[in-house]
Amino acid sequence: MRGAVGAAVGGAGQGAGANLLALRSHNTALVLDLLRAAGTEGISRLELAERTGLTPQAVSKITTRLREEGLAAEAGRRASTGGKPRTVLRLVPEAGHAVGVHLDRDELRVVLVDLRGTVVGERRTELDLGAGAEAVLGAVTEAVGSVLSGGAGAGAVLPGASDVPSPSRAGRGDVPLPNPPDVPPPSRAGRPDVLLPGAPDAPAPSRADRPDVPLPGAPGAPGASDAASPGGGGAVADERAGVVMSHGGEGPGTSRRTGETLPAREGGVLPDTREMALLGAGVVLPGPLDHERGVLHRVTGFPEWDGFPLREALAGRLGVPVVVDKDTNAAALGLAVGGEGGSFAYLHLGTGLGAGLVIGGSVHRGARTGAGEFGHQVIQLDGPPCTCGDRGCVEALCLDAVARGDLDEAARVLGTGAANLVSLLDIDVVLLGGRTVTAAPEPFVRGVGAVLAERARRTGQDAVPVRLAPGGGRAVAAGAAQLVLGPVFGRGDG
Repeated sequence: MRGAVGAAVGGAGQGAGANLLALRSHNTALVLDLLRAAGTEGISRLELAERTGLTPQAVSKITTRLREEGLAAEAGRRASTGGKPRTVLRLVPEAGHAVGVHLDRDELRVVLVDLRGTVVGERRTELDLGAGAEAVLGAVTEAVGSVLSGGAGAGAVLPGASDVPSPSRAGRGDVPLPNPPDVPPPSRAGRPDVLLPGAPDAPAPSRADRPDVPLPGAPGAPGASDAASPGGGGAVADERAGVVMSHGGEGPGTSRRTGETLPAREGGVLPDTREMALLGAGVVLPGPLDHERGVLHRVTGFPEWDGFPLREALAGRLGVPVVVDKDTNAAALGLAVGGEGGSFAYLHLGTGLGAGLVIGGSVHRGARTGAGEFGHQVIQLDGPPCTCGDRGCVEALCLDAVARGDLDEAARVLGTGAANLVSLLDIDVVLLGGRTVTAAPEPFVRGVGAVLAERARRTGQDAVPVRLAPGGGRAVAAGAAQLVLGPVFGRGDG
């Protein structure tokens, strides 16, 4: 597993050197991508050679290695025009997994996906992004651990369950709350102001507030298994990984497949993930931030995060590679991987307003990850103040209309911003998402579409279509996982 996929993940974000290892990784990614696209029906080696342009010998070597590493398997035989039937191969989705983490201003959602991007585990819970670094990192670590152990603890959402709106909060969810006592604010000194697992006296995330112990999965839920009660001191079973970890992930586990005793993960925070083949975690949140360095800037409404090295801090906690990006970029990437072609804009309206841009099939972040700050274009001089410090921003006007219950006005404002975007980038389609839109999609799709249609009449062009983005409330978190999976399958914008 580590040979083919590890090279791709390890090379993500690095320069594309023209050496043999990089070339081999690129060719492997081409084959893996075709295996994934073929689905359960599979694809023959001859077809792989034809579609990749590789020689049959090269394809044979690559597929042999993938089968040895458990990434590919036979999917049967297919009749040929002459000679013996061809063996077809398929991707083994459960051979690798990635975690997607969506840090919203007032909510945390974590998903576990397989190599096809199918969500096989999910957890959703409340979060205060202004509660300080230690509290936020602890919440992420705890939620990721719960998902990896197959648990359905407090706040968990099982695959297939419908999204239920988060409990209402007094006031606006995007207004930062003061740091609670004894919780250090994010460090501006270039490194996390937190203790990492393995450091002297490093505290584990507290579980005293709620029993975040994995419970048996619902019937039919992927990976559902029996788990011991907290007081029983028994084992928590994870059938997906084939590993039994002692309660809380603090002791050694045993491989179901090999019988090998696996030592406890350092720090006792997460279950051992070696047999699950966890490739990494994609972590996304509102911007602005630096995607390349994994460092946050002055997150809108939460300027205290400025300079915080989130990637470094979470990689130390989770023990796997971490990719950090804006939430809207992740959602756009997920849509592109899911088959949305051409150039499009994904507009996300929730606790804030932003855009993810895909131009020519690739996510467009800009030189400083500054592209897509859609909500902070000023459309009303001397308008109401915005949390970014400006006045009359699309976000401020839109959220104000939503707060008044005037969704038609909110859609008209959103459509005005979308029309500016269409004029600038000449995109093919506008996709709408975010909790505010998914709660009442019809007025937003209709209202934004009406503004774009009126623009088209004035210019004599065809109106750019407006659609509701698929994926619902988990679209951003699932897209975050694609930040990890993308390089495995040859996407350079992951």
